[in-house]
Amino acid sequence: MAALILLGFLAIYFIPAGTERFDNAILEAVRLTNWYAREHVILCLLPAFVIAGAMAVYISQGSVMQYLGPDASRPIALGVASISGTLLAVCSCTVLPLFGGIYKRGAGLGPAIAFLYSGPAINIIAIVVTAKILGAEIGIARGVGAIVFAVVIGLIMHLIYRREEAARAKTSARGFAPTDAEKPLGTTVTFFALMIAVLVFANWAPVESPVWMMIFTYKWLITALLTTGLAVVLIRKFDWPRFQVLVLALAVILACLVAPNAPELAFAIGIGGMMMIALSRPQDREWADQSWDFTKQILPLLVIGVFVAGLLLGRPGHEGLIPARWVNAAVGDNSLQSTILASVLGAFMYFSTLTEVPIVQALMGAGMGKGPALSLLLAGPALSLPNMLVIRTVIGTQKTVVYCSLVIVMATVTGFIYGNYW
Repeated sequence: MAALILLGFLAIYFIPAGTERFDNAILEAVRLTNWYAREHVILCLLPAFVIAGAMAVYISQGSVMQYLGPDASRPIALGVASISGTLLAVCSCTVLPLFGGIYKRGAGLGPAIAFLYSGPAINIIAIVVTAKILGAEIGIARGVGAIVFAVVIGLIMHLIYRREEAARAKTSARGFAPTDAEKPLGTTVTFFALMIAVLVFANWAPVESPVWMMIFTYKWLITALLTTGLAVVLIRKFDWPRFQVLVLALAVILACLVAPNAPELAFAIGIGGMMMIALSRPQDREWADQSWDFTKQILPLLVIGVFVAGLLLGRPGHEGLIPARWVNAAVGDNSLQSTILASVLGAFMYFSTLTEVPIVQALMGAGMGKGPALSLLLAGPALSLPNMLVIRTVIGTQKTVVYCSLVIVMATVTGFIYGNYW
């Protein structure tokens, strides 16, 4: 304890406060955290927490164990997990509550890890944008590499911890025995499909493509229609009181009229109102409780991680404590050293959905080799410092280190082969 106090004092005493780089890095950390709070917490994380909470309550544990459990067929489990993650198109932080939800519900470590990697990495939109901006060759390499990574990393994690997973399988039902809250399969599928669709379309990003831009133009109309469908399911299949749902809908509409340029307000009111109704109903109270458990477990670590990432690396186009010229000089060829550095930097940086493409484009314009570029694209979207901090709370330090190391090593090897022999 005395040593920690001494180290803390020395760190504070020798902080280079007043120097331009340090002061700017602090501002960049604050700006990145502010941007993250404005752009991702309400539209990305809150619905993800709600979906994760619903997973812990309404998804049949028997189904999870059958398709994703430790004893499930490896090809089926890894295939289902990878495909499920692919459909989300979320960033490395938004996928965390969903990963925690399926793992807590009884999914095996391998399939859960495959889902964790595939969500942000096998993003169909991002792969299309990569091919359009950086070239078809690197776009195809990213898509194939990410799919292979999800399956291989999940399989390796399963093999390493197969004995521990076998023991976990015997006690996986503890704490989540089947309850009356479980619904028929059709109702459950519709319920989750609507919530996931709301998450995806509310965060639909603009892309230079007629189809994608048309969807982006009408994304809030689509989101509203999907939300209406969700309200109908809650009323008809979950027996939610029509009056309360109608009052909530009117509150959301009023928020849209009062602040038409701030959809986050209406979104927050809608999510908050849903959880208040759930809390008032004994049969749905656990949904709100589980969502809150995920929120208080994950959100503080994400905010801390984003702040530290901004402090060290800044925002795109802005520097933190680490000068950008160091990065450009270090990854300017296809050597093994450059590729390793690109994988490590990508693993610790935070990329929101699609932002990795213009960042890599700028780095390649400054001389970055195509091998390090692919390594960063394979490691960066799937990992980040805040992502690592949260994963540790779900699966423990050792498994987190092994998972992150596998991503970095495979991204390095793939990037090196691509840069030198493709």
